[in-house]
Parts: sequence; C-alpha cells; structure tokens
Amino acid sequence: MSPQIAGVLQLLALIAALALAYRPLGDHMARVYSSEKHYRPEKWIYKAIGANPSAEMRWPAYLRAVLAFSAVSVLFLYLLQRLQGVLPGSLGFVSIDPDQAFNTAASFVANTNWQSYYGEQAMGHVVQTGGLAVQNFVSAAVGMAVAVALVRGFARSRTGELGNFWADLVRGTVRILLPIAVIGAIVLVACGAIQNFAGIHEVGQFTGGTQQWNGGAVASQEVIKELGTNGGGYFNANSAHPFENPTPFSNLFEIFLILLIPFALTRTFGRMVGNLRQGYAILATMATIWIGFTALMMWTEFAHHGPAFDVAGGAMEGKETRFGVGASAIFSVATTLTSTGAVNSFHSSYTGLGGGIQLLGMQLGEIAPGGVGSGLYGMLIMAIIAVFIAGLMVGRTPEYLGKKIGTREIKLAACYILITPALVLGFTAAAMALPTPGNSMLNSGAHGFSEVLYAYTSGANNNGSAFAGLNADTQWFNSTIGIAMLLGRFLPMVFVLALAGSLAEQKPVPETAGTLRTDKPLYTGLLVGTILIVTGLTYFPALALGPLAEGLAA
Repeated sequence: MSPQIAGVLQLLALIAALALAYRPLGDHMARVYSSEKHYRPEKWIYKAIGANPSAEMRWPAYLRAVLAFSAVSVLFLYLLQRLQGVLPGSLGFVSIDPDQAFNTAASFVANTNWQSYYGEQAMGHVVQTGGLAVQNFVSAAVGMAVAVALVRGFARSRTGELGNFWADLVRGTVRILLPIAVIGAIVLVACGAIQNFAGIHEVGQFTGGTQQWNGGAVASQEVIKELGTNGGGYFNANSAHPFENPTPFSNLFEIFLILLIPFALTRTFGRMVGNLRQGYAILATMATIWIGFTALMMWTEFAHHGPAFDVAGGAMEGKETRFGVGASAIFSVATTLTSTGAVNSFHSSYTGLGGGIQLLGMQLGEIAPGGVGSGLYGMLIMAIIAVFIAGLMVGRTPEYLGKKIGTREIKLAACYILITPALVLGFTAAAMALPTPGNSMLNSGAHGFSEVLYAYTSGANNNGSAFAGLNADTQWFNSTIGIAMLLGRFLPMVFVLALAGSLAEQKPVPETAGTLRTDKPLYTGLLVGTILIVTGLTYFPALALGPLAEGLAA
C-alpha cells in the first residue's frame, strides 16, 4: 500500500469515528449544561469552594469568576514550580527559574501549554500530576463554560443571566472530561503508553554511555492533553515520543481525542438553541476548513520534488517513521486548527508551504474546529461577522438566531477578532526590531522570521506548538510569550461574555421572508469565505515574508 493511500484511509477512518461519536456526545454535553441536578461529589466541591451553583450570574459576575479562578490557578502553579526543589517526588530536579515558572503557569492556565523546557529534565511527579495535569482539566473546562455562556446568550431572551460559572466548571470536569479521560487512558496504556511513578533509570547501552529516562503518569496526562486541546507533553519530544504515542493506532486515537469535543460541541450548540440545523451549519463550516487544510497539507508534503523525497515517499525530515507523512500531516493540521499544540513531528522541518499551512491554521483563530470551547465561541463570533456583512449587502439589519446584530454587538465582535492579530504582529515586530531576541533564531532569512512569527502566533492563539528552532528559554521570550498567552486567552473572553449578556437581554426577532437563512449551504459558504478573507487581509504581509517566501524559493 502506498503512503498516500494509507494516509487517505486513516483520514477516512478518523472521519467515521468522529461521526459515530458526534450525536451521543453532543447530546450528552447539552444535557450536562442544561441540568438542574447536582451530583453528590459536585456538592462536596461547591461546599469546599463556597460556591452556590444555583445562583444565576450576569456577564460581569461570570467574567469575574473566570478571571478570579484563573488568577488563583496561575499563582498556585507558579508557586508549585518555585517550590519543586523542596517537594517530595521531585526526582531531584531543582526549582524552576522565576521567568520560566511564570511562562509555564501562564501557559497551562491559558490552555496553551507552550513549553520552553525539557519536560523529562525539569519537572518532577508532583508538578506534572498535581500542577500541569490538573490545569489540563480545568483550563479546558473554563473554555467550555465560556462557550456555553455564549450559547445561552443566543438561547435566552429578556434576561442578562448566563448561568453559573462554578456549576459549568465543575460539571464540565466531572461529567464530561473525567469519564472520557479515564477510558482514553486505559486505551493508551493498552497501546503501550507508560503509567507509573518510577524514578530516573537507564534504558539501554549506547555508544560510549547510557541513556536515562524517568517514568511518570504519562498515559493519564497524555489523554487529557489531547482531549482538552492542551498539548503539553510529559517529554520534550511530545507525541513523537514512544512512551506517549507508541503505535500508529495510538496516534490516530490521539487525533480523534483532539477533535472529539470541539466538533461535538456544534451538536450541543444546536440542541441548546433549539435548532439542530444551526449546529449542522457550524459543523459544516468547521469540517470544510479542516478537510481542506488536511488535504492541502498532505499534498504539500507528499508532492515536494527531489530525489530524496521521491525515495522516502514524501518529505520525511522531522517525521516519525512509525507514522509516516500521511499520519504526521493529519496530526499537524488537527493540532494547529485546534488550540492543542501537541506534535508528533518536527514542525520546523515541514516544507515551506507546509509550515505556512500550520501558521494559517492558528491565525484563523483556531476555529475549525478550534479548541475545547474556544473553537465554538470563536466560530460564533465569525458567524456574527458574516451575517453583518450579508446585511450590508442587502441593506437589512443583520440577525442571527433571532437576535439583532446591532452596533454594540458588532463592536464587541470586532474587538474580539482584532485582539489576537495585534498581539501576534506587535510582539513579532518588537522581537525582530530588537537585537537580543534575534540571537535566539536558529535560522536566518525567511525561515528564521517564521520561527518568531510562529512562536507569537502559537502563544497568542493559545496553541503551544513551536517551530522549535527558536530558543525560547530566554527572559525576553518567556516574559513576552507569557503575556501574549494570558492576554490572548482572557481578553477575548471579556468580549465574548459581554456579547453573550447583550444577546440574552434582547427580545427575539420574528423570522420574516427577508431573514437570512443561516442554516443553508449558501451561508456556510459565506462564513468560510469571511473567515479566510478576514485572516488573509490581516496576516498576508507577514506570511509573505516568512513561509510563502520560503516555499516559493524552494
């Protein structure tokens, strides 16, 4: 079987698995976030944190709860790293330096999981399991909670109440993420991923010495890093490491976990607003972009010319022979079109155009299907922009799901889509203008520029992957990427929740003959075009200086 056919068959198997899980998981999540019942373990958690899960919150209160919880999480994870040297289970590792501890704390709380350190050489069991793994769960649950709050804004009317953040956080963790993670960890262990608390040990004799690895609760952390679109690896090699991703089947299973909840949330959206066809329209938009990007990536990596590429069956540099070009291409698109950032191959070694596809996937806002929760609310923001453009074309006040998109709503949506590009382009320009950051680039020219652009694109979009040729473990990059991650995560949430509150207060608008049907293929095409055009106009000059220049020169 040729590598190309193997890659296509894996893609078809992945689509079939996602289709089978779509309806039951989407309906389950809708029931979870609509339920008024509190399970006993959940009541214990509410009592411990002093929260009243039945109290409805308006958007300012909901936002304060999100920010307060996240601020405490950053502080806790920062202190845990700073105290690692005196904690049990540290494997002899010293405490993390202040700038790197800040970067890591910001990264995992912001669902970015950018790592400027070697996991197996820096973090002990306590930090890995008690700090990083916990944040993998709750940061994903925060994103889902904000998405559900926006959905309630569309579903409710004449009220500013969006639900209760603490109830949404706990339910998302206990009823959705934990059960799937337990099952997924068992599957990964069965595939060969390790799950222990072993210390540092020698794994074999090599030329002139030995190689040492530490064990860890890898399978349990691996499953939530993918399921929660987090991406932080237990080992520096991330999902290319055989302890994390042992076989081609485990590789496909991990891609399935990455895409599972973001796609299924479109069903949850349709169910909660009372119109499943609206959910299918959002799903079709996400799927169109994801399949298109995957096909383009596979073509780019398989079709690159040259004797070495012909012999290897494609651009094999930086890719695991266990997975090959096809599975690596599928994984790279899945991880950059979501906020996952996990890698099973070396992104910097992709062809010039392949690296551009990865960059563009993040620059779209990671909405196809995007991160857990953040993908859905990002896509709904773009849906509002699309109906606004359509309204301008025909001279009507735009409406979406029975809500008028007026001046306030479009300003909030516009602020949302402008924040991330401002962070990415601003920090990239500063890094290229100053003398010191440029010393961290492994390469010069277009590829070196792409390394810096990729780093800030990944950080501000809460992805966490890297071109890896960049030495980001410096005070400049640890600090600025940490700031970009926090601002890129929480500033957009301000506008999402403000928009949700504004929509929830509105009186529903009856549908008329002139109302734009947002559940039809025509609107799906308009939405896809809006996403690509808005992103293209924003980032094209930067892409032209980096991956496009490199790809065209190859």
